Amino acid sequence: MTISNRKLMENYRKPNPNIWKGRKSDSQFYLHEKIVCIDLNNGFEGEINFDKKTFAFLGYACDEGVRRNLGRIGAIEGPDSIRTALSKLANHLEKETQLIDIGNVVCEREDMETCQAEIAEIVKKLLDKKIFPVLLGGGHDIVYGHYQGIRNYLSNKNKGAIGIINFDAHFDLRTLTDRGNSGTAFYQIATESKESDFHYLCLGIQQQSNIRTLFETARKYGVAYLTSEEFTTQNMDHVKTSLHSFIEKVDHIYVTIDLDGFSSAIAPGVSAPSPFGFSADIVLQTLRLICQSGKLISVDLAELNPVFDADNSTARLAAGLVVNLLNNPEERDDA
Repeated sequence: MTISNRKLMENYRKPNPNIWKGRKSDSQFYLHEKIVCIDLNNGFEGEINFDKKTFAFLGYACDEGVRRNLGRIGAIEGPDSIRTALSKLANHLEKETQLIDIGNVVCEREDMETCQAEIAEIVKKLLDKKIFPVLLGGGHDIVYGHYQGIRNYLSNKNKGAIGIINFDAHFDLRTLTDRGNSGTAFYQIATESKESDFHYLCLGIQQQSNIRTLFETARKYGVAYLTSEEFTTQNMDHVKTSLHSFIEKVDHIYVTIDLDGFSSAIAPGVSAPSPFGFSADIVLQTLRLICQSGKLISVDLAELNPVFDADNSTARLAAGLVVNLLNNPEERDDA
C-alpha cells in the first residue's frame, strides 16, 4: 500500500525502530523482537503476508485538541511513550501473527483537522488490507479521524452499523462552536450521522465531570451509558446486560479507551486526572466480552500525557491493555 494523496500525508512520519528495544533472545520472547517497522511511503508489499493476522500500531501525535479544550498539554508524546512500554513486554502472540509499527501522524502548526484527515485515510487503507488498526494517542480528538476511516471503509462495502464503545469519564459531546477539540468528537459524529446511524455507549461517566447540558445532549442523541458507580466488577451482571444489549444492535464495534477514565491512582499521566475513575479489572473483563462478540474492528487509546506520568505507570497501563487485546483469540472482525 502506498498512500497516493500527498496532501493528506504531509504530517506522516515513518516509525522509529530505535524505540523498540529491550532484552534480547533467540526466540522473539519480547515484543520489540516481534515488531516490524514499515514506512508507508514505501508500501507494504514484500513486507508482510496479507493472508496472516496482522496488527498495526499507528500514532496520533497531537494534543492540539487538548489545548483547545483547556486541558494539560503533553499528549503529543503519548504514542512513543506507549511504544516504549510495549517494547519490553513478553511476546505471547502466535508465531504466524504479524505485528507492525507504521509510524505517527504528527500535528503541526496547530492543524488538527489535517491530522485527523490523515488518520482517517490510513485507517481506511489498513482495513482495506484486512490489517487490524491499534491507534495510540494523543488527545481524544483521535476519535473523529479514526471513526471517519472506519465509516469510509464500511460505507463502500455497505457493511452495516458501527457501534462506538468509549471507556471514559466524559461524554465528549461538547457542542461545536468554532473548531473541534478533545471534547467534541462524539458530538461531531452524532451531528454528521443520520439519527439511526449513531450508536454510542460510554462506560464510566462521572457526574461531576459532565455538566447538566451534556447529559441532555446524551439523551437527545440516544447515548447509552453507565456511570462510574455502575461500571464496577461488583456490578458485573448489569454491565454484561448493558453491553450485550448494545452489541446486539450493531454490526461492528470500534473501541476507544480514554485513559483519564481510570482512577488517577493508577493513571496519573493523563490530560484530565480524577481519583474517582474506574479500575483496570472492570475494563479488562469488559474488553474480553467485546472481543468475544467477534465484532471488534478497530481500537485506540487516548490522552496519555507523559509529562505527568509518574514512573511511566500510565504508559505501562496502556501497554498492558494493548497486549491484552492482542492476545485475545476473538479480536478480529473480518468485514
